[in-house]
Amino acid sequence: MRYAVYWDELASEVRRCTWFYKGDKDNKYVPYSESFSQVLEETYKLAVTLDEWKKKLESPNREIIILHNPKLMVHYQPVAGSDEWGSTPTEQGRPRTVKRGVENISVDIHCGEPLQIDHLVFVVHGIGPACDLRFRSIVQCVNDFRSVSLNLLQTHFKKAQENQQIGRVEFLPVNWHSPLHSTGVDVDLQRITLPSINRLRHFTNDTILDVFFYNSPTYCQTIVDTVASEMNRIYTLFLQRNPDFKGGVSIAGHSLGSLILFDILTNQKESLGDMDSEKDAPNIVDEGDTLTLEEGLKKLQLSEFFNTFEKEKVDKEALALCTDKDLQEMGIPLGPRKKILNYFRTRKNSMGINRPTLQPASGVTISNIPKESGFCSKTDATGNGDYLDVGIGQVSVKYPRLIYKPEIFFAFGSPIGMFLTVRGLKRIDPNYKFPTCKGFFNIYHPFDPVAYRIEPMVVPGVEFEPMLIPHHKGRKRMHLELREGLTRMSMDLKNNLLGSLRMAWKSFTRAPYPALQASETTEETEAESESSSEKLSDVNTEETPVAVKEEVPPINVGMLNGGQRIDYVLQEKPIESFNEYLFALQSHLCYWESEDTVLLVLKEIYQTQGIFLDQPLQ
Repeated sequence: MRYAVYWDELASEVRRCTWFYKGDKDNKYVPYSESFSQVLEETYKLAVTLDEWKKKLESPNREIIILHNPKLMVHYQPVAGSDEWGSTPTEQGRPRTVKRGVENISVDIHCGEPLQIDHLVFVVHGIGPACDLRFRSIVQCVNDFRSVSLNLLQTHFKKAQENQQIGRVEFLPVNWHSPLHSTGVDVDLQRITLPSINRLRHFTNDTILDVFFYNSPTYCQTIVDTVASEMNRIYTLFLQRNPDFKGGVSIAGHSLGSLILFDILTNQKESLGDMDSEKDAPNIVDEGDTLTLEEGLKKLQLSEFFNTFEKEKVDKEALALCTDKDLQEMGIPLGPRKKILNYFRTRKNSMGINRPTLQPASGVTISNIPKESGFCSKTDATGNGDYLDVGIGQVSVKYPRLIYKPEIFFAFGSPIGMFLTVRGLKRIDPNYKFPTCKGFFNIYHPFDPVAYRIEPMVVPGVEFEPMLIPHHKGRKRMHLELREGLTRMSMDLKNNLLGSLRMAWKSFTRAPYPALQASETTEETEAESESSSEKLSDVNTEETPVAVKEEVPPINVGMLNGGQRIDYVLQEKPIESFNEYLFALQSHLCYWESEDTVLLVLKEIYQTQGIFLDQPLQ
C-alpha cells in the first residue's frame, strides 16, 4: 500500500504486475490483482508441465479466462442478465487478450525524482473541491504541476543538471476547502436550500459560496487559520523528513487561494522581535523628545502663547490632542495654529516612518504598512488629503504568523486587484512591499474571466501592456506573430497611402501658370523640394509611434516585486483565439498543465540561486 505523507488521501494499492488483459478498444494492458495473478500463474505452470491446455478459470468478477495454448489466452466478460441457461463463453462477444509478463508492453515506468530538493513551493487552491475541468482535486493537479516541472528541468536546465548544480523543486498542495466544510456549515446550508435544480444548488453551495465564506469574519478566520497552520505543519514535517534541506520556500495560489495568501502576507511581521519593539518604540521616541511645552513653543517662535495655554491648563500632551477648532477657540491666530498642528503631525509621522505602525492584531488593517506609505490613501468627504486609511477592507480577523519567510509569491488567475478595488483601495504605494516576501508575480491567461491586473493600481496614470510570457519552446506562437505582422503591414500601407494622398492633394491644389520665368521655375523647384521634405517628415512622424511602441522605456511598477514587473500574461493557443468566450472557463483552469507557467516559476526560483536557463527565451 502507498500512503500520503503531506496531505490527506486514501491509501492506494501498489500492485506487482505479472498478468495483464487488453480489449480491442483498450489502448493499454490492465493488470490483474496479485491474488488472481497467482492463480493464473499456477494454472499456467501446471498446463505447461503436463502439456494440458484449454484450461478454464473464473475470476472473482465471474469473468471467464481460457488458456488455449501459451500464445493464445483469452478473457470473456459475463453477459449482464444471463440465467442458468446462459450462453457459452464463445458467444459472449469479442474476447480480451490475456498476456503473461511485461515483455513488449510499452509501460512508462517512472524512474523516480531527484533526491536533492532545491526549493519548496506551497500551492493553495481556489474555490470548491475541484481544480480543473476533470473535477480533480488540488493533490492531483499539483502532481501534474510537479511532473511538468521535472520534464522542463531536463530540457531547459540540462547543463545545470549535468553539472549537478540542481535537483528539483518540490510542490506541495495546501487544502483548506475540506476543513471549512467540515465545520457543519453544509448541514446548515442544506436546511435552507430549495429542493429545485438540486445539482446546480449543490454546486453553488460547494464552490461559489466559498467567496462569501471568505468575506465572513467567522469563516474567514477558519480559512486563514487553516491555510497558515497547514503550511506551517507541512513545512515542519518537511524539515523533519529532509534535515539537510537548505533551500528557500515560495508560495503559490490559484484564484481565491491567491487572495488568501495576499492577505496573510500583508499581515506578517518582519521578524520575531517586531511585536516587542513596537510596544517599546513610542516610549523611546517620547524619551528622546524631552522638550517642555515652553521650550517647544520657543523653538517654534511662539513663546507669546505660553500664558494662553497655561491659563487653559493645556500641557504638551493635551496640546497634541487639540484640533484646529480647539486652538481657534483659545484665540490662537491661523498662522501659529498651522505651525503647532504641523509640528505634532510631523512628530507623529516620524514615529510611523521609523517603525511599522502599531495596530491591534485582530484589526482590519495591514499592520506593517506605515500610514504615510499611501498603500490605501483616500480623501475624505471634506477634501482633506490628510485622511489616510491603512485598512484594505479586510474582515476583522486575527491573521496567523508563518514560521518562514517566503521568497516569491506566485498568483495564478488571481482576483486580487478586483477585491482590493471593491474594498475601496484606489492605489498601491510604489514603495510598498510585503513585510516578509521579496517577490510577487501575477500570472494569468488573457481570457481568464477571474483574473485582474495589479500594475495599474501601482501606476494608475499610465497605460501599458503586461509582460508576455515566452513560449516554452523559445518563440511566440505562430498566430500571434502573424497577427503582429499583419498589424505592422497595415500600418505601413496606411502610412504610404497617406503620404501619397498628401502629395497628390498638394499637386492638385497648386495654381497652374502657363508661362513661367526662369526665376519662378527655380522657386517652384525649391517649393517642390520643400513639399517633398515635408512629405517625408510627415511620413516619419506617422511611423515614429510604431518605433516608440516597440522600444518602450522601462516602467517603474514599484517595489512589490523588488522593482521588477508584476503582471505576466500567457500566450493563448491558436484554437482559443477563435472564440475567447468558449474557452473562458478552461482558461481559468489551465495553469496546472501549462509549460509556460511552470517554466516561469522555475526560472524565477532558480534565478534567486544564480542558476539560469540554458538558452534565454525570446
